[in-house]
Amino acid sequence: MIEVVYIVRHAFRGNWTVDHQTGKYTSLLHRTPTGIPTDPPLTSKGVEQSKELAEYLCNIEPPIDRIYSSPFYRCLQTIKPTTDRLFEEGKAQGKIRIDRGIGEFFGRATWDHPTPPDLTLLTLHFENLDQDHVSLHLPSSKGEMILELHDRVRNALDHIITTLDNDAEQPKTVLLCTHAATMIAAGRVLTGQMPDDPDEDDFKCYTAGLSKFVRRSVDPAKGVPGNWDCVLNSETSYLSGGAERGWHFNGDESFVAFPDNPLGETDTSKL
Repeated sequence: MIEVVYIVRHAFRGNWTVDHQTGKYTSLLHRTPTGIPTDPPLTSKGVEQSKELAEYLCNIEPPIDRIYSSPFYRCLQTIKPTTDRLFEEGKAQGKIRIDRGIGEFFGRATWDHPTPPDLTLLTLHFENLDQDHVSLHLPSSKGEMILELHDRVRNALDHIITTLDNDAEQPKTVLLCTHAATMIAAGRVLTGQMPDDPDEDDFKCYTAGLSKFVRRSVDPAKGVPGNWDCVLNSETSYLSGGAERGWHFNGDESFVAFPDNPLGETDTSKL
C-alpha cells in the first residue's frame, strides 16, 4: 500500500492577466509553449528552483515510486529534472500520470476558463508520460467554489491512492505535482483537518515547496481521506531562495459577485 504521499507545488512561473468582464485571458509572454494563455512556462528563477528540487527529491527517503502531475506545463517542467534523472537511473516505476483531478483551481465564473493542454499536446514537450491514464475527476469549465475544489481533490486523491494500493507492483510512495490552492486542499483532505474558515493559513504552498504525508493506518477500512499525518509542510530548505511566494485562500476566490465579495474580485497570483 502507499505509505507516503509527497506533494510539490510548481516552481516560479510566468504570469497572465484576465479581463473580469469578458473572461479573456492574456499571457504576458508573446506565446506560451502550448499556446494556452494560462499555461506559461517557468521563469529562469523557476528553472533553477526545479534543479534544486531535483537534487532533493532524487535522494529522498523513502524514494519515489510513482509520479502524478497536473496537466499544466509549469508542473511538468518543475518535475522534469527529477523525473528525467529518476527514470534514467531506473529508480521510479511506471511513467508520469497526468491527472486533472489535481489540476489548477479557477474561481467560479460566468465564462469558461481555458482548458489545460491534453496528453497529445504535452507529449510534444515532455517524455515519459503515461498514455493510458485517464482523469476521472475534472473541475467545472466555469470554475469552482472552495468547497467544490476540496470535493474534487478528495475524490481525485481517493482514486489515485486506492489505485496504487491495488497495484500489483506494490508501490510505497507517490509524488504529486500541483498548484497552490490544490496543494492546500490536498493537505486538508489527507489529514482530515478542514478548518471552519477556509481562509485559514494552515497548509503552506511555497513555489517548489515539498509537503510529505505519512499514512497513519494501512487498514483499508480507514479509507484515504483523514488517514495521514503531515510531517513536512512545504519544506524549502533545499532552495537557495528559501520559502517564496506563499499563498492562502482569501474569500471565495470567485469572479462571480457574492454578498461577501461584492466586486467578484480574485487573485490570480496563486495559479
